[in-house]
Amino acid sequence: MNTVRRSAAALAAAAVVFGTGAALALPAAAAPSPSDPASASPSASGASSGLYGTKDPTYDGVWRQSYAFLAQRGAGFQPAGLAVDWLLDQQCADGSFSAYRADTTVPCDAKTMRDTNATALAVQALGSVRRESMFPEKVDKAVKAGDGWLRSVQNKDGGWGYAPGSPSDANSTSLVIGALAATGIKPGSYTSVEGRTPYDALLTFAVPCSDKDGAGAFAYQPDKTGKLLANADATAAATLAGLGKSVVSTKSSPEQSPTCQDLPKPTAERAALNGASYLAKALAKTGHLTAPPMPGSTDTTEKPDFGNTADAVLALAASGATKEAQPAMEWLEKNSAAWAKESGPAAYAQLILTARATETDPREFGSADLVEQLNALGPEPKTPDTSDASTSEDESGFDVWWIIGIGMVVGVGIGFLVSGRKK
Repeated sequence: MNTVRRSAAALAAAAVVFGTGAALALPAAAAPSPSDPASASPSASGASSGLYGTKDPTYDGVWRQSYAFLAQRGAGFQPAGLAVDWLLDQQCADGSFSAYRADTTVPCDAKTMRDTNATALAVQALGSVRRESMFPEKVDKAVKAGDGWLRSVQNKDGGWGYAPGSPSDANSTSLVIGALAATGIKPGSYTSVEGRTPYDALLTFAVPCSDKDGAGAFAYQPDKTGKLLANADATAAATLAGLGKSVVSTKSSPEQSPTCQDLPKPTAERAALNGASYLAKALAKTGHLTAPPMPGSTDTTEKPDFGNTADAVLALAASGATKEAQPAMEWLEKNSAAWAKESGPAAYAQLILTARATETDPREFGSADLVEQLNALGPEPKTPDTSDASTSEDESGFDVWWIIGIGMVVGVGIGFLVSGRKK
């Protein structure tokens, strides 16, 4: 799950954030009620005043803001009230989020392009900042509204596509699973009208271990012939989701080298471990993942894929394969600085969360202090007051309300995969 979104052109043309999915038709959504408090936007006239980053937010405003929150909470900071208000103002009255709304004084209507990915990440981010927010009740309401909207657009197969009504894909389904778990909802209880769960949908994208080219991987979606093609981006996302985890995760104990095994009756956990096996082998080839040339580019050479490499490292650590992840983590420390600077808040946030998953200090990441660099890109966050025991948080920097929610996952057997608390 590449947390730094693809090019604006690709998003606009195909409405696809992850992998290689086909273009999606965006159905009309029900118009929200202007009187709903969730649509209130007291600071809409200065929509960018609380936003992280300075680049055009059209395709990633909500996404990068949400990732910044998750990373800051992981580092022990509370996002500034101005930044939280910015994200709250972006929510539509029905609970959904778009990639970005330029004018939040205008209520969402049938033409507003709702985004399941942005909604899932925003819900998770708001849940993480809830305890120290000035208005926790308002945040609670926004989280519940977002969860409710996600339920309302669940596909019959139990999964989600990028846009409401579009075919389910591994990345979107995985993001929603993580968001539900993070906000105290059991993903396995989210059954569709046909009684399917998100895990049922996730398993339909799993490539069997008997496959010659993509053993254990996940596909983004089946291709036109129905074949499942291995996709590292989708595999990293689904590995986390299959274990009942999200992008905020710590390494699992005990450590173990992942293997691929097909079961007579597939389970989400086993499919996740198979996915970890695929990622370990993919990283072992060059020490990092690569991205194919952009369509139409004259440069046909593959380039290092920093975002997907970070995703793979995080997924491996979450599955217990920290040893296999370490070489790629060290490669990121040495080589990711220019990429993060160019990509902005979401990239810094992604590296911070990946570093924490491998117990690497994000404040001494190579020669960089990732936390300081992220914090400098938006409103100054609140530094935790560790002298006040009544307001201290757990060692991860996340509030207990959120941590408890992460543990309430059903539909997978965690077994020996008992991870640390950084969710």
